[in-house]
Amino acid sequence: MTTSLPHRPVTGIFWMLVTGLCFIIVTALVKYMGPRLPSAEAAFLRYAMGLVFLFPALGALKAAHLTRRQLSLFGARGLSHSMAVILWFFAMTRIPIAEVTAMNYLAPIYVTIGAAVFLGERLATRRIVAVCLGLLGAVIILRPGFREVSSGHLAMLVAAVLFAGSYLTAKILADEAKPSVVVAMLSIFVTLGLAPFAIPVWITPTLHEMLILASVALFATAGHYTMTMAFAAAPVTVTQPVTFLQLVWATALGAIVFDEAIDIWVVIGGFVILASVTFITWREAMLKRQVTPLSHATKV
Repeated sequence: MTTSLPHRPVTGIFWMLVTGLCFIIVTALVKYMGPRLPSAEAAFLRYAMGLVFLFPALGALKAAHLTRRQLSLFGARGLSHSMAVILWFFAMTRIPIAEVTAMNYLAPIYVTIGAAVFLGERLATRRIVAVCLGLLGAVIILRPGFREVSSGHLAMLVAAVLFAGSYLTAKILADEAKPSVVVAMLSIFVTLGLAPFAIPVWITPTLHEMLILASVALFATAGHYTMTMAFAAAPVTVTQPVTFLQLVWATALGAIVFDEAIDIWVVIGGFVILASVTFITWREAMLKRQVTPLSHATKV
């Protein structure tokens, strides 16, 4: 007879707090680096330097014996994720950190819609209402007609859709390959996918920029690792609400470090989006299925 591991909510919340801090550091580093390097090049360097973290997965990759179909799916996911990462880097250097963070919460909403359209998932009335509320949160943030919707905002809207496409493809592959293989193949194909976009606009990076992007790769990897530890310690229904603190931290960081004005509508819109995602995730946990990506699962 097998027994499930005991839930440790305090430990799970702690690791989710650490996860949020790691991803806030990632956004702060990219913001601090500025727009001198083209977005495609910065994203490429981040993923290329992150390949060093794949060494533990080399054995699993050799034993995977991937089919041509699986490689095609990995390639399609890599292309979608590559474009999303380019747009994320572009937006990060052009709109406030809080707005990037809030709009990044839209990806799980798009995943829920995509799962219904492409994977045949049933959308109950309550989930449809939650999706509509999430989209309403985006409208609150952007307030079209009342403020300028910049290229950075548009980039994040498209990035969230592309991140959702990447995650939906990962859902298919997760049933056929080990998690370590899925993660490793994403890193490899995103690096390959970014190269054609980075090379034509290449600017020789400074040592300072290289160190920043190496740090981005380190903290992004650490964030995904601590996120895994959080979900191993406690149910997603416990850890998911903690992610709202990331928006609070992003708002405070932008105001204190980067002199960005605090926009209460961005905070309200982000809360509405995250509340809808939390509800959808809770409902899926109650039904013992997982469609909506876990917090930060779509991040860079």
